[in-house]
Amino acid sequence: MKLSGNELINQLNPQLFWDVDIGKLHADHSRRLIIERIFSLGDITEIRLAFRYYGENTLAKELTRLNYLDPKSLNFAAKLLNIPRSSFKCYKRKQHRPQHWSS
Repeated sequence: MKLSGNELINQLNPQLFWDVDIGKLHADHSRRLIIERIFSLGDITEIRLAFRYYGENTLAKELTRLNYLDPKSLNFAAKLLNIPRSSFKCYKRKQHRPQHWSS
């Protein structure tokens, strides 16, 4: 059963959005922020809610376009959605930045 946008927002942990007014979030207009926060800071319940509302294709599209995901979230998303890490923008960006050696 598909959720409405308001149901999705109401069921998310408000602590994920400590820096924004959760009452002003719109499930479709704020989808990139919502998906990024769910996959970076959320739990399995919130990830299931995201699948129910957005669907696998939208999640894959938005996650692969993010500028940053921490390594653990990146690996989780890649395995969950069966997408190679090299398809993620955040992975490509990290590969292009030079690594500095510590002395």
